[in-house]
Amino acid sequence: MDVLTFAVVLVSGFVGCAEFGSVAFVHPIIRKLPEDAQFIMEKGLLETFGRTMPVGMTAAPILAGVAAARDSSSWFIAAAFVLTVALVVTIVGNVPINERTRRLTEAPESFIRMRRRWDVFQGIRGSLQLLGFVLVVLAVAAG
Repeated sequence: MDVLTFAVVLVSGFVGCAEFGSVAFVHPIIRKLPEDAQFIMEKGLLETFGRTMPVGMTAAPILAGVAAARDSSSWFIAAAFVLTVALVVTIVGNVPINERTRRLTEAPESFIRMRRRWDVFQGIRGSLQLLGFVLVVLAVAAG
């Protein structure tokens, strides 16, 4: 396995599994907490995920695109497309809500409603990122 292939598997796998894990396992538990605890958790997650995920989410479609250009693989092309759509959903949907949450010092009355909107975008992007990783794996397996 060459460096590019290793990088696209590693990055898309990390991003896809982390974001889908957030949708499927982390946020359902957070939603059961009292509102103040949800606020604290969300702000904490923004600090931790906010350091690495922007880089990974941007690198994943770029790496898949480079692999697609190099190998002319339909799987890599599909992966690059899906990961790009996930990035657009993130920028248009999640980032504005994240920035608003980051600036808050206490949960406003609309906090839960705002975070439920974020959950919708998170479900879409997490699913797309996991699908992108699966497509990368299929590209490597078909290789």
